[in-house]
Amino acid sequence: MNSFQEIGLPTSLVGALESQNIIVPTPIQAQTIPLALEGKDILGSAQTGTGKTLAFVLPMLVQLSKDPKACALILAPTRELAQQASHTIKQLLILIKSPSRFALLIGGEPIMRQLQQLRTRPGPSIIVGTPGRILDHLERKSLNLMNTTFLVLDETDRMLDMGFGIQLDAILKRLPTERQTLMFSATIPGPIGRLANHYLTNPERVAVGPESTPTNTITQEVLQVSGSRKYEALLEQLGHREGSVIIFVKTKIDADEIAERLCEAQQDAVAIHGDLRQHTRQRVLNDFRKGKYRILVATDVAARGLDVPHIQHVINYDLPQSPEEYIHRIGRTGRAGATGCALSFITPQDSRKWSAIDRMLNPQKTIARTTQSENRSSESRPRREFSSENKPRRSFSSENRPRRDFSSRKPYSR
Repeated sequence: MNSFQEIGLPTSLVGALESQNIIVPTPIQAQTIPLALEGKDILGSAQTGTGKTLAFVLPMLVQLSKDPKACALILAPTRELAQQASHTIKQLLILIKSPSRFALLIGGEPIMRQLQQLRTRPGPSIIVGTPGRILDHLERKSLNLMNTTFLVLDETDRMLDMGFGIQLDAILKRLPTERQTLMFSATIPGPIGRLANHYLTNPERVAVGPESTPTNTITQEVLQVSGSRKYEALLEQLGHREGSVIIFVKTKIDADEIAERLCEAQQDAVAIHGDLRQHTRQRVLNDFRKGKYRILVATDVAARGLDVPHIQHVINYDLPQSPEEYIHRIGRTGRAGATGCALSFITPQDSRKWSAIDRMLNPQKTIARTTQSENRSSESRPRREFSSENKPRRSFSSENRPRRDFSSRKPYSR
């Protein structure tokens, strides 16, 4: 479908989208919105950066416009992702001049301000929040969800990864059984399917693109480096690259330390992680979006929900704990049709992690093997570059590889 008009959206919403220069629906939007407008439950998956937010926000607004008593709940795993959805909703409500009120309920913000939003009459018909804070309000009895007719579970796999399974179950038990539910995720592992079977009614399955591969606008590179040279190699890579960069590390301490060292090296860097207060996290992201900092050093708190169009490079200084998280990390670049580059540092201790990622990216191919550099200067160049179709330009046989135990990972040290 070539326009939002063709998929059944009202003229007011089409005009609002056009005013934001959003003309053609993405594949996930084109396939999901007509089904949602019919009132069907949906289990949707698509690669990160493909427009899933509008895929559920637009049919939600249509339903609310038809029934003044209707209420919607959107659950997201992180504060940033919840804020991103609320920002989209705010813009559209203003553009279509809708009287619908909404509340953003996330951790890290004053509870009294949220209580005031919920007590104002008429109350909000759209609630966007994270599971922990939503459950907190339910237990305080400051929030009643029994009128909810439209439920969205965004990035559900991430919510389960973050341990929100019990909270989700407690929240969904307090919703009416007669409702429309849309469940979105970048990947659909087994637990997501079981959750969908439990809480969705005859859902339509919508999958756009392979779930285990990034978009074809991202060039992937691998650099084998010793643990003692990681920081030196990082400085060299930053010197070779232009544009904004997000660097993913394993721990909050690493994020602060590396950002501090980069600043000492005259690099414009700032750290973001879960220990920062919400207003500080928001300020950091705003400064990064505005270009005050070229480099954002982040833990996986920023792997989902960080929508900064100008990110040109993602550097996995530390590999993620799961192969699926690799897709979400590098999906911070190459968004909305733009091109981007993702570089991963591989130490000897990372062999098992990288093998798992490589098997996910290339399930039908022999696992590619990185080889150690012969001299220190050549270590700073990526060993292997994937084309946009994830086909390695150069592959190495995994046969006769010496068996070693790489199960432990040395902590970062200066």
